[in-house]
Amino acid sequence: MMSFTINQFAEQLGGQLRGNSQLSVIDVAPLESATAEHISYLDSKKQLKLMLASAAGAVLTTEELADRAQKLGSQVSFITVDEPQAAFIEVMLKFRPLPEEPSIGISERAIVDETATLGEGCQVFPNAYIGKNVQLGKNCEIGPGAVIQDDSVLGDDCIVYANAVLYRNVQVGQRVIIHANAVIGADGFGYRFVDGAFVKIPHTGTVRLEDDVEIGAAATVDRGMIGATVIGQGTKLDNQVMIAHNCQIGKHNAFASQVGLAGSCTTGDYVQMGGQVGISDHVNIGAGSRLGGKAGVGQDLPAGGDYLGSPAIDKKEAIRNFINITRLPEVRAQVKQLTSQLEELQKQLEEQTATSLSKSAA
Repeated sequence: MMSFTINQFAEQLGGQLRGNSQLSVIDVAPLESATAEHISYLDSKKQLKLMLASAAGAVLTTEELADRAQKLGSQVSFITVDEPQAAFIEVMLKFRPLPEEPSIGISERAIVDETATLGEGCQVFPNAYIGKNVQLGKNCEIGPGAVIQDDSVLGDDCIVYANAVLYRNVQVGQRVIIHANAVIGADGFGYRFVDGAFVKIPHTGTVRLEDDVEIGAAATVDRGMIGATVIGQGTKLDNQVMIAHNCQIGKHNAFASQVGLAGSCTTGDYVQMGGQVGISDHVNIGAGSRLGGKAGVGQDLPAGGDYLGSPAIDKKEAIRNFINITRLPEVRAQVKQLTSQLEELQKQLEEQTATSLSKSAA
């Protein structure tokens, strides 16, 4: 079992140590499950309550958060750094180094067409299929059962995990990661309704994944009808994300699980979407926009906004609406009480009016 003192980590990270420099830790752990032999990290004020209840022996955090925690009575040992999560990852890999990738070259059990071109250092695992005129750059890894159909092109240092499928003529940039069971370049969901039946529209376009894109497990990106469906540089798609035909996704977008974009949507750069966000066809999401989970979008959204709800509206307005909805039972009770009081007053008024009329007649 490996063991390090927190002083060793402080020196390695260039951090400032607060506490017992000789405290030994044997592993990393999240705050909620850490013990005195673990090192964890804190990078948000929202986690302060959790940290104060934690049994962690040491915590990586910022100077500001360490000050706050100590003022609240924390006795834990701290290593203060500028970026706690990055420092934590470095420490984690000391305890849990990533396994070395096996070097198998081109497996005899893989099917590689004789017209395909594979760059230096490529790894092709058993039962993978590489079709006609496929081009792989240097140091690509094609996992077991993965399929790369005819005329597709991949740049250097790409990874295609097990059972992922790239349809014909897909274009992939450098350092792209495609996780297991993802499907890139299937036909878009496009049909004409003719004489009472759906008639398939041919999709002769392609998909282009730009440099440093990552596609999650079981995600799908459909090919364009005429041109390319594009996933911009550095964009990250979580597991089970659906990008329909002709979409144009900007650079450095991040979409969480089960996001779905209908056909011909566009996004600017640095757009973020929470889980299960749904976007109607031909909608543009402006650069820098952030959409909360389950937001439903049916019209263009301006750049730089925060949006919630279905239909999606400005976050602050959506929160006000939610608060108002939670108060409806209270408002209903108040309305019922006021209605009862009004009826009573009306009854009293009618009685007084009748009495006055009776006296006048006398």
